[in-house]
Amino acid sequence: MSSPATQTPAPDPSAAAIRDLMTPEAVRIRCGEILASGIAGELAWFDVDPARLAETTDRVASEIRTNYPALDVPFHSRWRHFEFDGADLWANRAAQACLDGNDLLAAAGDLAIVSVLLDAGAGPDWVYNDAQTGLRLGRSEGLALASLRLFESGALSATANDPLRADADALMALTPERLGDVLQVDANNPLVGLEQRAGLLQKLGQVVANRPDVFAAAGATRPGNILLWLGQRQTIQARDILIALLDTLTDIWPSPVRIGDIPLGDVGIHPAISRTDETTGIVPFHKLSQWLSYSLIEPLQQAGTTVTDLDGLTGLAEYRNGGLFVDTSVLALKDPALSKQAHAPSSELIVEWRALTVALLDRIADEVRAALGLDSDALPLASVLQGGTWSAGRRIAAELREGGGPPLIIQSDATVF
Repeated sequence: MSSPATQTPAPDPSAAAIRDLMTPEAVRIRCGEILASGIAGELAWFDVDPARLAETTDRVASEIRTNYPALDVPFHSRWRHFEFDGADLWANRAAQACLDGNDLLAAAGDLAIVSVLLDAGAGPDWVYNDAQTGLRLGRSEGLALASLRLFESGALSATANDPLRADADALMALTPERLGDVLQVDANNPLVGLEQRAGLLQKLGQVVANRPDVFAAAGATRPGNILLWLGQRQTIQARDILIALLDTLTDIWPSPVRIGDIPLGDVGIHPAISRTDETTGIVPFHKLSQWLSYSLIEPLQQAGTTVTDLDGLTGLAEYRNGGLFVDTSVLALKDPALSKQAHAPSSELIVEWRALTVALLDRIADEVRAALGLDSDALPLASVLQGGTWSAGRRIAAELREGGGPPLIIQSDATVF
């Protein structure tokens, strides 16, 4: 009697759909579709005026010339926020600790991942007073400096005499109270989403512990070991970094949008996206994961890994970049009164704004390169963001609004913006 033929399991269409959403290409394509709808006048919340991009281009090009007269613009990454008055605080601290080789690479990865996870909007009232430098900073810059001090303190290390590390066990044990102490949070210095930030770091410890194939090396389980794992290849594409992060860390993010029981991370829902499968209506952004991807490029390069196709990643769907397009009137609310109301990050209006921002950043990058006489090799999107759109967005916000907040009011939960 013959044995039954072995049957190959049928491909899971849901799995394929999810893999597609977890790519920068999906971000770029779907955000581009929403921009096309906007230019056609078919969106519910925003009008799009491409003619206004000329003013935006002038502002961004001027910002780059002012900030980087030699046009040698570095990447937009967390490392820029550790540089003050010509001093690189992280490089100096790593040198003091005599970190090098894989120890330096893992420590840099630990710091970048922790710092980016803490980077969502701090709110207008929180400031960090740094005893070592005398700096008093709020928002993203303050969170960066505070995260560096958190890392240096050893609060994330499971080894008493080795503070410059973030171990899975220590991350899982971190409490909001301990985090609040280091970040100087009290009734007079409130930080948006302290509990959520601590929760993100606790979840980071959990997912790192659950993936020893990526995060366990040299007798330790820590998030920065992903750089050792990625660095096994001499050459990688920038998109490879993002895909690795989404494959390993997506469970960290609160994710109301799912396919089956699989969380999709930083995605939104918008009716302009039409598909014939389960991904219809879904717009991926992966903002903090892409911000982290940009931030992991430099440590990999410094360790000898070649990172290619930098523009494979997209622009960042956050309020500085998005605010730039609203404040230069490329984007205009159909109902101006909505600028006075608070909106959840998951609302259709904010999803539309974020998608338009990502797609417009590609357009502005091309225009800025033309204005400066540079190509994408000399001025990749990561440098346009740094030089650039983020800085110009912050500057025009300060010109137009006291405190320099965004043009739209966002109900931040400290996990998206």
